[in-house]
Amino acid sequence: MANYTMNNVDTFIITGFDHLQNQKLLGFLILITYMLILFMNGINLCIISTNRHLHKPMYILICNLAVVDIMFSSSSSTTMISVLLAEIKTVSYYSCLSRTFCAHLGDITESLALTLMALDRLIAIRLPLRYQSIVTNSRILLLIFLTWLAGFAIIGYLISVVANVPYCQPVIRYVYCNYASLIRAACVDPEPYFVISTTISVGPVFGLFPFILCTYAVMAYSVSKLSNNSSKKQLINTCLSHIIVLFSYFVPKLFSVFLTRLIVGMSLTDRNTIFIVPTMVSPLINPAVYCTRTKEIRKQLANVFLRKKIVPNHLKSFSKASSS
Repeated sequence: MANYTMNNVDTFIITGFDHLQNQKLLGFLILITYMLILFMNGINLCIISTNRHLHKPMYILICNLAVVDIMFSSSSSTTMISVLLAEIKTVSYYSCLSRTFCAHLGDITESLALTLMALDRLIAIRLPLRYQSIVTNSRILLLIFLTWLAGFAIIGYLISVVANVPYCQPVIRYVYCNYASLIRAACVDPEPYFVISTTISVGPVFGLFPFILCTYAVMAYSVSKLSNNSSKKQLINTCLSHIIVLFSYFVPKLFSVFLTRLIVGMSLTDRNTIFIVPTMVSPLINPAVYCTRTKEIRKQLANVFLRKKIVPNHLKSFSKASSS
């Protein structure tokens, strides 16, 4: 293959699916999953943003998670859909860099968003009387802004690394643009460069994940000491939603880190499968959990789809008085 440099690599060719059969079927499944991700996360965003009663810290955090999920899945799904269904296997150099940036930014901000949600629930359970004074909308928005700022700084450095390496071939052997695929296509020894990405990947798994588990252990201890069974059941249901979301993100990520770094001789198909699963599973499960397990969102959904009209109490009283 002819040599290329960074200056004359205008496009990359995605070849991660070339060895697969039934590519159309896989593309169709990814398309359906991606549409469900957009639909369900969009529903959460619309319900929370249009209902002033839901403009509270917990629901603001759910909105933040929905935005992260949409960005995280879009950065990879759009590439895979275009390759599998439209058979467009080329992506421009700068488009590949931007998709890489969004994919890794969504990955790191997802873990930070889950951390903020765990802290919110911890304060709500441990300090219920002081919760409204400690956790305010302005403080939550500030913390969300700081997590995004940290993500931009970390991933910006990662992108600066891949943007300044020479490229020998315009071929990406993975299924979408990410840091690993770009480093594999560069004219460099990949191992030293993978130390950077491994550090960024391992940080949330071995740093934030144990911290979040500790917060839930503290919450479980606090709930076990409650004497009121109804309050205990309500808190357990609230925490259970967050735990499902937490494990749907960190378990696939934990497996991907261990399998890709510890197992030698893994096939390209296995590696690509490991890369696909985390980008599709968590963004699909998160909105489904909050739509079905959050009482206020579930109530608003019922009102929308069943077309129920919510009549304020004072109007109900006026109507009864008029009829009498």
